[in-house]
Amino acid sequence: MTPPERHPHVNAAAPKDSVLRLEQGDIHVSQDGPGDAPVLLLIHGSAASGRSWDAMVPLLATLHRVIRIDLPGHGRSAEPADGDYATPEQGRRIATVLDRLGVGHATVVGHSSGGYAATALAEHRPGLVSALALISTGPHMGAFIPQEAAAFDPAQWPPADDRIRAFASTAFRAGYKVPQELVDELRGMTYRAVTAAMQASIAYLDERALPDRLTALGKPLQVIFGDQDRRWRPASAADYRVVPGAEVELLPGAGHTPVLEDPDRVAALLLPFAAIHAVRASKAT
Repeated sequence: MTPPERHPHVNAAAPKDSVLRLEQGDIHVSQDGPGDAPVLLLIHGSAASGRSWDAMVPLLATLHRVIRIDLPGHGRSAEPADGDYATPEQGRRIATVLDRLGVGHATVVGHSSGGYAATALAEHRPGLVSALALISTGPHMGAFIPQEAAAFDPAQWPPADDRIRAFASTAFRAGYKVPQELVDELRGMTYRAVTAAMQASIAYLDERALPDRLTALGKPLQVIFGDQDRRWRPASAADYRVVPGAEVELLPGAGHTPVLEDPDRVAALLLPFAAIHAVRASKAT
């Protein structure tokens, strides 16, 4: 296990937006809420950024120090210098970010493929992770719903708005308007970043199903799925019940991105879960 870096002079009340200079590329970080409150780390999914949590942050930051990062190649973070988008490497880089910010432990929340990065962080540095909450994170590739939209053409990159909207439409319940911010985020990425991040998630699941990884970790687990998810079979949320003590919740009427579609209901589930495990983590230390 890699020992944590020491940064004794880090100010917990850091500016809301900052850029951390890492060896493999700059990482953009946003922080909200009291600097001395329990940490809630939010990790976005592929082809998105920390901005995908904007609707959630006001609901969470009253009682938590909410940290959002843009994963490499996403949002305002640089692409990795070595081109390595592998999920375990994502976990290592997130751990470095938390060390730089002086975080000793956090409840880690991942949306969609962000749940794989959250799990990889817990595998790499279990002491940093008090508990895991996974939102719309597919448990294995057998649960994936094949998409009708054709693959992006690298010769026609960046794609037009209507092409992006067609691709992103299944990330929401039927009839939900794809936010322009999400369209702009994806268009601002390189073809390499979009495809490599998605391929990394598939490789991570192909290596070992997520419920198996989480059972081995033994971390408190909350799973939230929309019952109208069009990326992953909603019934597959039940596959996480093999993890001892897992809390599995289905949100009626919500699609793959309830953090935007129904932030109030998501927060109502996350807050008590995070509070319980923040107290336990503080007692343990």
